[in-house]
Amino acid sequence: MKLKDIKPEKSILRQVFEASTVGIHFVLCMFAGLAIGYGLDYLLNTFPYLSVIFFIMGIIAGFREVFRIAKKAERMTDGEDDRKNI
Repeated sequence: MKLKDIKPEKSILRQVFEASTVGIHFVLCMFAGLAIGYGLDYLLNTFPYLSVIFFIMGIIAGFREVFRIAKKAERMTDGEDDRKNI
């Protein structure tokens, strides 16, 4: 085993910070979807149809982001290189 093959472990503080962003990402995705839908409803006079559709799309995007972060954390614990799938 060569010295350059040894990867330093992330600090516990960095891991806690990454885990705490999951909720923020989820809420921001939902809010962004709702804001886009509301704005389009306002412009096109279609309230509440686009608001509901884009809110649901925001929820889907939030879950997708949560699963992406979970997959990244799983790769990190398995020891795979994080830079491959950015």
